[in-house]
Amino acid sequence: MNANAPVEAAELRGLVAAEVERQTKGLREEMAAKIAEVRERTVDDAATIVVFSGDLDKALAGFVLATGAAAAGLETSMFFTFWGLSVLKKKGAGGGSKNLVEKMFAMMTPSSSESLGTSKMNFFGLGAVMLRKMMKDKQIATLEELIALAREMHVKMIACTMSMDAMGVGKEELVDGLTYGGVATYMADAVRSRVTLFI
Repeated sequence: MNANAPVEAAELRGLVAAEVERQTKGLREEMAAKIAEVRERTVDDAATIVVFSGDLDKALAGFVLATGAAAAGLETSMFFTFWGLSVLKKKGAGGGSKNLVEKMFAMMTPSSSESLGTSKMNFFGLGAVMLRKMMKDKQIATLEELIALAREMHVKMIACTMSMDAMGVGKEELVDGLTYGGVATYMADAVRSRVTLFI
């Protein structure tokens, strides 16, 4: 019997154990990389709503959906662009310095959420008055109450800075507590959302 056999067997076991450990480590690293890659493509429990419309009924729908999503546990953001910025205007807020075209444009657009018209049957504002009256009679939350509720539920409200520039809307005209950003800000939220809506 060879006296070196136990030593060779021990070395062989050591070599095999080292090789198994090396392969296992490589497999663990490969699996971790694959899991990280899948996580990057996996959506979060989030919802994103684009509010393009400045119509009362559509704004109501947007805030009903936003508060519903937040109540369901989704991290919710609303991106207000173009006509949707009217929903965020402060009642009676000064317009800051504007050129003639911006002043005219401001006169032709709603001055706050309270002066939004309806998308159908507006009849020079009568439709909005009737809709608000019917909602009050049926004890349905107003747009302003839904906006306050959305704030309490930490719904992120983003004002589109490009639309603000294009339409001559200044930050001083908008309600407090907003996030300001452009397409990149919206896309950062939308790309990880389970639900994305356009209103």
